[in-house]
Amino acid sequence: MSFVYPWFLWALLTLSIPIIIHLFYFRRFKTVYFTNVKFLQEVKEQTDSRSKIKHFLVLLARLSALTFLVLAFAQPFIPNKNNNSNAGSKDVSIFFDNSFSMAAESEDVRLLEKARKRAEDIVAAYSNDDRIQILTTDFEGRDQRLLSKEDALSRVREVRTSYQVKSLSKVLARQKQALSTGKASNKEIYIISDFQKNITDLVSYKDTTYKLNLVPLQAVQSQNAAIDTAWFESPVQSTNQPNPLIVKVQNFTNKELSEVRLTLTLEGQTRPIKTLTIPAKTSLYDTVNVSILNTGWHEAKLSITDYPIEFDNNYFFTFYVDEKVDVLEIFGTNNNPYIQATFKENDYFNVISKPSGQLDYSKLPDYDLVILNELKTIPSGLIGELHNYTINGGNIVVFPHLEAKLEDYKKLTQLFNANNLSSLSRGEQKVSYINMNEFVFNDVFMERRDNIKLPITTSNFKIARRASSSEEVILRYRNGGTFMGKNAVGKGNFYLCAAPLDIDHSNLVQNGEIFVPMLYRMALSQGFQQKIAYTIGKDNVLETDNRVSSSEMVYKIKNDKGEFIPEQRPMGSRVILGINNQIELAGFYDLFLNAEEVLDKYAYNYDRKESQLELFTQDELTLLIGENANIIDGNYTTDFVDVITTQSKGTPLWKWCLILTLIFLAIETILLRIWKT
Repeated sequence: MSFVYPWFLWALLTLSIPIIIHLFYFRRFKTVYFTNVKFLQEVKEQTDSRSKIKHFLVLLARLSALTFLVLAFAQPFIPNKNNNSNAGSKDVSIFFDNSFSMAAESEDVRLLEKARKRAEDIVAAYSNDDRIQILTTDFEGRDQRLLSKEDALSRVREVRTSYQVKSLSKVLARQKQALSTGKASNKEIYIISDFQKNITDLVSYKDTTYKLNLVPLQAVQSQNAAIDTAWFESPVQSTNQPNPLIVKVQNFTNKELSEVRLTLTLEGQTRPIKTLTIPAKTSLYDTVNVSILNTGWHEAKLSITDYPIEFDNNYFFTFYVDEKVDVLEIFGTNNNPYIQATFKENDYFNVISKPSGQLDYSKLPDYDLVILNELKTIPSGLIGELHNYTINGGNIVVFPHLEAKLEDYKKLTQLFNANNLSSLSRGEQKVSYINMNEFVFNDVFMERRDNIKLPITTSNFKIARRASSSEEVILRYRNGGTFMGKNAVGKGNFYLCAAPLDIDHSNLVQNGEIFVPMLYRMALSQGFQQKIAYTIGKDNVLETDNRVSSSEMVYKIKNDKGEFIPEQRPMGSRVILGINNQIELAGFYDLFLNAEEVLDKYAYNYDRKESQLELFTQDELTLLIGENANIIDGNYTTDFVDVITTQSKGTPLWKWCLILTLIFLAIETILLRIWKT
């Protein structure tokens, strides 16, 4: 048996007080005259004998009551067999899981509130001399300190749900780090969580330095559906026409979910889309046609009806609709009228034609597509600028000149890691293959027909394949040679044609069924496209055009709750913005230099990792963790404080000491009041 407060045992010295009183208690006698002295002597002998027994029993009862009262204050306990370090002060770390999954319902309240009650019970089970850490998924700096019992209780009451998700191995490492700063030799760790399988990565716990206690809490039912993600079918959205948006809705439960209503909110107006039925453990893909009336930035939100886990019911996204798609044609001697004619009928495209000798290289980033139309020579300066342009998200398509200086073209293709143009081949060549899976021709034709009229050339350059090239064929000749190939370069695309555009050598420009959609989609095939949505805690880096004209100007990001200044790293025509976990709420955020002008819009959503509600049972935790950790049922334990006290200190005996104190006081009362001398 051990004691929590052994110094109280000094109070046992007070047992000498009733003994002294008993030994030095002198009773006053009164003289009484009796006629028969012999009778008086017999009565006196009998009375003295009974009085001595009575006083001895009273003394024994008083000593016993006082002894057990002192022991109660010293708080005796029987140590656990598997823990020899129960006595003395303790450093304790309590992890309070406040992630979104803790919003699920238990028998009567949400898991978060039950976890709060369990954390309060654990704190209450320890003494005022113990130091306690309260850790949450937020990993706040202030939570790396060991607190007093009163401060720990106050911190528990402050905890609210958080978007943060942490694996339990990181949690345990953080707890050990805090406890290592404590002075007590006894160190104990508690993890209160629902123990989702996707975050519980504790395996075979063997560290006996820290006593590990797991407190699992489980919901009554783990039912949840979430909008997992969404994306536009086309990288560029247009006005006055349907823009297909693919939506992925996932059912994380083991039963079918019906009557799940899907709605779309665009520019503040909400309209119902449809009602979904999602099979168990299945992802459902659906298409929503987004109608856009105006150009510029747009904010939108997809929503479903689902309870009780609601953080993943909304999916925020933003997108930008250009007023114009700008195309630059760079020509040698004469511009090609067919290029102008291709875009003439569509006001959405703006085409500028310039000779190669009159270019302003600084204006290249203003264009979505650059067409090199039959240049005999390509200046090295232009080659370098085109490479930078493509790296930053531009698109280039090259139609070679019949008398092209192949050395210049070799420098160009080598810089873009594309296949080279080799010798010129005379003779008719027919295109026989269209890559319908690549964006340029994907969904261009309503159905795949065998009688599509394909280009024919009478002169073309052979393509010499480079071993390191990652060319994707767009159009192929019947003999297997490439007619139009694509290389992804940085954030842009590089397209190379094997034949000139001149109608004397190719009928491509006369083949409107191929030429028109090809140039349209090349202009729209943005290699760099801002994502329509980002994930809080994951996407901590954003990228945008560098619009800073003064060193005093800084980018700021704001929503309706406030604003902050992100980390800023200029990189040429682009700038990298570091968020550094400053975004904590799902919704829309504006980027600006001047408050009155919004430069970009970003949509942030909560991480869907918490949507997966598969939990470890107690038996599974036992097999996973091993015998060196205690598992305390957090759902069904009634007197949780006693359970924690027993786990931490052993079996407490102070209650029994109080009971025995009352019993001996009662015995004393009986002896004094009932036993008459």
